[in-house]
Amino acid sequence: MQLFTVLGSTIPIVASGIQLCSAPPMILEAVSSRWYKRGDDPFVAFPQPAGNLCKSQLNSSHILFSSLERGTLRIDNLPPACMTLSTVLAGQNPNSSAPIPLGTVFVGVNSSVTLDFGKNIAGTVQFNVDSVNGSSEFLGFSFTESSEWISPYECDATQDSGRDAPLWFPIVAAGSYGANKYHQRGAFRYMSVWHNSSGTLSLSNLTVNWTASPGAEDPQSYLGYFHSSSEKLNRVWYAGAYTNQLCTISTDTGSALSLSLDDWYYNATLCDGAETLVDGAKRDRLIWPGDVVISQPSLFVSTNSLDATKTAIDAIVAEQQSNGQLPYYVGPSIGSDSSFAWSFTYHLHSLNDIHDYYIYTGDIDFLKYVWSNYTLGMNYIVGTVDSSGLANVTSSNDWLRSGMGGHNIEANAIFYYNLGLGVQLAQAVGDTTYVQNWTDTASTIQSAANSLLWDASENLFKDNENSTLYPQDGNSWAVFSGLISSASQASSISDALMARWNEYGAPAPEAGATVSPFSSGFELKAHYAAGHADRAVNLMELMWHDFMLDDPRMTNSSFIEGYSTNGSLHYEPYSNDPRVSHAHGWSTGPTSILTFNGAGIQLTGGGGQSWTIAPSLGGLDSIEAGFQSPLGTFAASWIQNSGGLDGDFETPQGSTGTLVLPVSQGNSVTISGPGGNTVKGPSFNGSTVTVNNLTGGNYTVRWSS
Repeated sequence: MQLFTVLGSTIPIVASGIQLCSAPPMILEAVSSRWYKRGDDPFVAFPQPAGNLCKSQLNSSHILFSSLERGTLRIDNLPPACMTLSTVLAGQNPNSSAPIPLGTVFVGVNSSVTLDFGKNIAGTVQFNVDSVNGSSEFLGFSFTESSEWISPYECDATQDSGRDAPLWFPIVAAGSYGANKYHQRGAFRYMSVWHNSSGTLSLSNLTVNWTASPGAEDPQSYLGYFHSSSEKLNRVWYAGAYTNQLCTISTDTGSALSLSLDDWYYNATLCDGAETLVDGAKRDRLIWPGDVVISQPSLFVSTNSLDATKTAIDAIVAEQQSNGQLPYYVGPSIGSDSSFAWSFTYHLHSLNDIHDYYIYTGDIDFLKYVWSNYTLGMNYIVGTVDSSGLANVTSSNDWLRSGMGGHNIEANAIFYYNLGLGVQLAQAVGDTTYVQNWTDTASTIQSAANSLLWDASENLFKDNENSTLYPQDGNSWAVFSGLISSASQASSISDALMARWNEYGAPAPEAGATVSPFSSGFELKAHYAAGHADRAVNLMELMWHDFMLDDPRMTNSSFIEGYSTNGSLHYEPYSNDPRVSHAHGWSTGPTSILTFNGAGIQLTGGGGQSWTIAPSLGGLDSIEAGFQSPLGTFAASWIQNSGGLDGDFETPQGSTGTLVLPVSQGNSVTISGPGGNTVKGPSFNGSTVTVNNLTGGNYTVRWSS
């Protein structure tokens, strides 16, 4: 073994790709990034192991600075193949092009090295000290998701001010050392090792024990998939899936808030069960219903790890108040507020989370179990409708946007949407007691919103009657919820939202100079609903891929919580920039949207008992996706041709559904499936053809002029 001595100096970024060992003990290693080809498929190559790299050591000799090119990491191989991640600094052997395993000796004060894993990871640090010479020796480990905050002397941040201290280990003798589960770091791409003492020590076998998605026996085993003619969108889909894996945690390792900077840890028990879905991997590590409304659908179409969302929903329902209010979040109290925190919009998101869980699982027993909670929560909001015909919001709590309150368009659009979902769930449960009231309330809200909040001069809804703010969130919700009064109005809103884009994405003026991937996820749905799928595709490529993945300050693997409209990593609701999370589930909207709206696989009944197939390629040449429901496989594959879409789709036996296809006038379509051939055309209903009452099975679709 060759050793390298670090003499009182700081060696910045050690770069690497990712090595997957194929045999036990399978270890994910950081090695130098080079290329080879697997067939015709360019693949990020991990150099062939020279000896047993699975037991290699850390060394700072001949450091290879950050050589990982943009886009070279295969996003569909982001999760590790095993639970132990090992950094192997790849030195350049002057006599060989192969990497060599090395070790590290730290000598004197302020010697340090920084490791780049090439992507965001999560886990606890483990290492061996082979020898130590000196008394009162210490090693400090600091972590950061973004390269903006690399430092051997401090981590990025979990708190509202300051930066987290390194994780310190007193080195008293040779032997094995490691952090406990409560001192795992929930997300980091870069890890620095700092020796701040006067003696000498030799370090080897530095590993990270993977702690995210603890319920997954194989984190790489996805039940869903996606592929399209846009490699950008392929990367985006898998990065969203991986982000949610990072945000799935052990239920007893929650809460990164209100801690000392000198001793950060995760030890709050959030709920029952083994794992749960939280907002962010680094922080807050709390259950936020608004985040789940984005992350649960994306989790479903990728890993299908819905046990994590059920524990979250159970915890939300368990904290419902006697008047029907559902909690703003679940976890230890934030700051000095020890009372029950409530949000009008997050209350509605909780109801939406219940609906989605039922649709994805078909668990009617669960729905019946929480039905009294659901109706209590819905009827509480019904009671907030005043003489204006709109709900009057009395809580300012939301996703840290400003201006929440009164007759807010976002709140009322979400409410309108939930009333429709509530009617569907009532029919599933067989309790129609409130259906007429909910239906009438929805009609009243729709009429009042269009009368009081629509500004025809801007082609947008105002935040409130007297507001000059035209929010991204409320206008997006108004379109895809159906609150709008016409298709032309939806298209006008889509036009106005697109006109505000800049090179970094879609702004959310309700949060200041902010780009919010959370709110922009709803804008994506609005563009699809307005018939402008091409705009959704363009925004995903621009914002989620070109900036949120490819910007060198990002993780190349997971999605940031929010940032500034000028491209700086400043999120206006926060005063402390290092605090921003770079693995946030509320930013993963494209993963489910590409499957549901792009490939067009939409579940309309519990567990997929009923469905709609309605692809919308938005300028893509091809798209394919699939996932599992309790009934079986849903899958679709489409290729754009001059007349329409050729494709195939599969739905489970025993289910029924509808096919909706875009088509050029004068063309015919042949649909072959379990019921024989059905020829439709020329069309139809404007620019689409619809075929109802299809039974589950395998279908082919072919167009002819």
